[in-house]
Amino acid sequence: MSMSQKFKLRDWRLSDAASLAENANNINIWNNVRDHFPYPYFEEDGEQFIRMVLEKPKPITDFAIVIDGKAVGCISIALRKDVERISAEMGYWLGENYWNRGIMTQVVRQMLNYAFAYFPLRKVYARVFDFNVASQKVLQKAGFKREAILRQAAIKNNKIVDLYYYSFIKRDIAKKHKKVI
Repeated sequence: MSMSQKFKLRDWRLSDAASLAENANNINIWNNVRDHFPYPYFEEDGEQFIRMVLEKPKPITDFAIVIDGKAVGCISIALRKDVERISAEMGYWLGENYWNRGIMTQVVRQMLNYAFAYFPLRKVYARVFDFNVASQKVLQKAGFKREAILRQAAIKNNKIVDLYYYSFIKRDIAKKHKKVI
């Protein structure tokens, strides 16, 4: 598989549950995501997640990352409310078999374009564990800037860690990458 491997972002389908579980059931993924993400990850967990996503109002905020017809990861935005309604938090993961191929940077860029096109957002941000250097590089390559280090803001695997706060401001989209949607 090459750096330019083809992927597609699409809405989730119940038929994705098996490939979702196959790719999500990995301690190396769980170590870099929030604790509400199940581990071990079973097909039933995938079905429950997909049903929850399908019940959300449109436009879509949660996409399957599909390669060779299989759901191998996820990217989502969580829209904020009240005074933060112009912001959304991005979260993502990708099956380990697809790491280090440039896929996630392309996925993040595509999601940014979608988010700014379909929602009245000015800012998309992501919070990353201090030890997740690969995800920090993905965000930097996609044009995000590190705004802050939130010191001792999280706990993962019983260890207190810093969160790195990255953001992308809408006005920077033309400067950082071409529109892909």
